[in-house]
Amino acid sequence: IDNLLFWADTQNSIRMAKLVSENITGVNLDNYDLTFSINANASLIGGESAGAALTLASIAAIQNIILNKSVMITGTVNHDGSIGPIGGVLEKAKAAKQVGAIKFIVPLLQGNEIVYETVEHCETFGIMEWCSTERIPKQVDIANESGLEIIEVGSIEEALTYFIS
Repeated sequence: IDNLLFWADTQNSIRMAKLVSENITGVNLDNYDLTFSINANASLIGGESAGAALTLASIAAIQNIILNKSVMITGTVNHDGSIGPIGGVLEKAKAAKQVGAIKFIVPLLQGNEIVYETVEHCETFGIMEWCSTERIPKQVDIANESGLEIIEVGSIEEALTYFIS
């Protein structure tokens, strides 16, 4: 986690994944090396939205559990094992679908997302036309837009049940 290619928030997610994994499994990881390999078309990794996935991967490694590869997750992880909110759910769901996911686990209340469409609105005042750019909110059903089964969860332990079925 000291690799310079990771932002501090990603490093913190890895530290939190270790803490929560220890709490759930009861295994002290101080004498273990946790090694994460993240394959991405990027030279820089940032953000906390992989925290839940890192935690589940850690638990699976500790308990020698094989996780269901057709299930994917996004979400931050908090010290108590709860899963926190993230942004860009629709884009992440579409990416999960492209790599074979059937189910996509998201934080509570994030099965829908508000996106903003930009439109130009013009009005004529006498001989002048006044135009403005407006952002119109639109609620998007992530399941309908991505073609995935979307499951909202509140904790790592709840999420784990979908990966070991």
